[in-house]
Amino acid sequence: MLAPGKNHLAVVTGDTVRDDLPRLRREILDVVRTTYIQHRAGDAINPGSRFLTFPDRPDARIIALPAAIGGDHPVAGMKWISSYPSNTARGFQRASAVLILNESDTGYPYACIEASTVSAARTAASAALAASVLGQDGRHARRMLFVGAGFIARHILDFLLDDGWQIDELSVNDTSADSASALVAYASDICQLRAGTAPDLWRALPESDVVVFATVARTPHVHARCLLPAGQVVLHISLRDLAPELVRHAFNVVDDGEHCLTAGTSLHLAAERWGPVGLIGASIGELLSRPADLPGDRARVFSPFGLGVLDLAVGRLFLDSAFRAGRVHLVDDFLGDLRRW
Repeated sequence: MLAPGKNHLAVVTGDTVRDDLPRLRREILDVVRTTYIQHRAGDAINPGSRFLTFPDRPDARIIALPAAIGGDHPVAGMKWISSYPSNTARGFQRASAVLILNESDTGYPYACIEASTVSAARTAASAALAASVLGQDGRHARRMLFVGAGFIARHILDFLLDDGWQIDELSVNDTSADSASALVAYASDICQLRAGTAPDLWRALPESDVVVFATVARTPHVHARCLLPAGQVVLHISLRDLAPELVRHAFNVVDDGEHCLTAGTSLHLAAERWGPVGLIGASIGELLSRPADLPGDRARVFSPFGLGVLDLAVGRLFLDSAFRAGRVHLVDDFLGDLRRW
């Protein structure tokens, strides 16, 4: 591991993170599992996210996620991540991000990591972990449906497969036919799955035993309760696709109950209408700590707001990996003269 220094900054580029990701997926799953349990135990600090929005760009935002982790190797830091959906029309990725790590004893920053892939990896790992604890048939899906076919969706599929999922049939729905076709081609050619597009979302939803929402929806667009049958596993990664009445009648699993009831999420809208009591069934940290009997008479919906502590833990893993491979760029004297006088 790269030890925090007193007067240098370690920089890890996006290419290094992307190169290391395939061989680190199993470790990332373990790190995310451990961090969820640590968060549940209170050995982490995870304040609410702060949103920077723009009057002239209502679909764009930049989010700050500060956090700190305790334990044997404490670290603090912040992810600064932008979401500009209009980027996709230019052929660019929607999101970009940096992650800053700070020493726990002095607060000095010691690492800067390109974090769009770090963020996607921790999101995908959390989805895979939730799928494993919420599923009724082990790691097997008769039919899995992806709603949204972007960068996050591809990473979720990779993590599910690396975590041992067997998928008999994969369907993809996206408002962009090109994006849907691209994910289908990836699933078919690279992952060797039986895959196809699902233009009729309302038919595909109730026929799928696992559904992944990874869209950029700002308001709910799925309303009918019959679309989420009992026992269905719904990975509601994009947080705002489901109408409040749907999550009200589901078994809801979250990463942090306080965070998930903010920022116009489906759960937030439901809490505003009917109150928060009884809305959340469990946290993912609870289910990973001790398996529980899950209700079979409702859909099981995982809505992760996204914890900054996950970015810290996963980012530190990428930093260690880059250091071992000699791919860390050290900026010496980054902080200048540290003497007080």
